[in-house]
Amino acid sequence: MSVLGLDPRRDGAELRQRVGVMLQSGGIPPGASASEMLKHVARLYAHPLDTRALSSRLGIDGLGRTAYRRLSGGEQRRVAFALSIIGRPELVFLDEPTTGLDPQARAAVWDLARELSAAGVSIVLTTHLLEEAERVADHVVIIDHGRVVAAGSVNELVEASGGSQIVLRTEPGLALGSLIDMLPNGCAVTESTPGRYVVDGSVDMGTTQLVDQWCREQGVAPLELGLRARSLEDVFLDLTGRELRT
Repeated sequence: MSVLGLDPRRDGAELRQRVGVMLQSGGIPPGASASEMLKHVARLYAHPLDTRALSSRLGIDGLGRTAYRRLSGGEQRRVAFALSIIGRPELVFLDEPTTGLDPQARAAVWDLARELSAAGVSIVLTTHLLEEAERVADHVVIIDHGRVVAAGSVNELVEASGGSQIVLRTEPGLALGSLIDMLPNGCAVTESTPGRYVVDGSVDMGTTQLVDQWCREQGVAPLELGLRARSLEDVFLDLTGRELRT
């Protein structure tokens, strides 16, 4: 295995100058302040980012000398993110970077991440917030129980899973046999949650009209009926199942 063309075992010292890491938790002395840590870590690099400017961008310039352990969860995440990029890395690993952040802080983190990406920095993001991955990722790898089950761009993964689906919201517990018989071969109908029915397969506006016709024939009053693009979360659940994980 190589990282940035280097052997991690043999070239560890050089890689540490070129790689940034944001852990999900830990790795930061609990008694140190944000300003102390940023100044300390910046001194480890030849050409670090400006600590004051970075602190201001992430809204951590007003934390003073407050110990890291006394910061809120969102403040700790912003400090950890700042530490991961202060050295101008060529490659940065971000593990759940926006967990616990409010919308403004989340936007600030992703604005900086996009700037890094535009400047040629490679970002490896680990996240369970699939709507974020859908917005920011160029390439997605879905892992289930330690095994890669799918990889590709968001569009490639969505298209491979069917592309679109029909969503019908109405009363729960409907008998669906007559609807399935009416639809083209290859279509599947499931009640994903009580009162929310999803038609997957090769669906289009014509298929949606068939569902509408079925509703009228059965006396079913739709609260919602429409064709929509599948999301990355839909793909993830298809591949990994809906059972709760322990």
